Amino acid sequence: MTHEEILKRVEWRDLKKLTIKELLIENNLTIPWFIVSIVLAYFGYYIAALPFSGFFFLTALRQVHNGFHNTLGTNKFLTWFTLYSNSILMMVSVHAVKYNHLRHHRYCLTEDDYEGKSAGMTWYGAILYGPIHMFLIHKVTLQHGNSYYRRNVVLELFSVAAVIFLAFYFNIHVLIYHIIIMIGGEFLMAFFAVWTVHHDTTDSPELARTQRSRWKNAITFSMFYHMEHHLFPAVPTIKLPELAKRIDNALPDLEKRTTF
Repeated sequence: MTHEEILKRVEWRDLKKLTIKELLIENNLTIPWFIVSIVLAYFGYYIAALPFSGFFFLTALRQVHNGFHNTLGTNKFLTWFTLYSNSILMMVSVHAVKYNHLRHHRYCLTEDDYEGKSAGMTWYGAILYGPIHMFLIHKVTLQHGNSYYRRNVVLELFSVAAVIFLAFYFNIHVLIYHIIIMIGGEFLMAFFAVWTVHHDTTDSPELARTQRSRWKNAITFSMFYHMEHHLFPAVPTIKLPELAKRIDNALPDLEKRTTF
């Protein structure tokens, strides 16, 4: 079944619209995790802070991912500000990630898909490739992106560098902790954000892996409904559980490869 046939068989357009409650959730999901992680780290409870830092990284990834596809329900400036502010918090140029992610949707798992390079590797190869992945994401955007992307990448990298300089120059331990954890998270992106959801799917790249376990989706904030996202990228993450039900009802025989 082709992508076009799936689009015709599943009702999805009504899922594009967010309620006020959903809009507030999507745009503020990161805040409690960030605050708790920073407070715990400030008082020296670094081990206790780790899971909260992890959930902050995951929810920030969900937030910027929705920003890539303009599904946060906010205007153009607020969406840009979400990407910029999360660049500083996540220690990466989010606009560089956006440029490559949109290419990933357009050229999924082909030679022109720089984001998807690790999908064809072994799981440990994808982990080792992580630092190279993050370097290439920025390099490709600066080389091939238009002036809008290049300008934002430079601004975001300068801002990230300024935060790192201030943290180490003034020996601000809580910021140093946060920086180290976020960079570690970025180095694992080629594994968690690419390999887990795309390995062994080159025969049907648009049918990425997905997750149907309720508790697994709860602890991963619905970020592993990846087949659903690739088929319907205009649907916000908060609506993906409902979209998954509709796909299962309309296309019960559609192959669904599990993420983990």
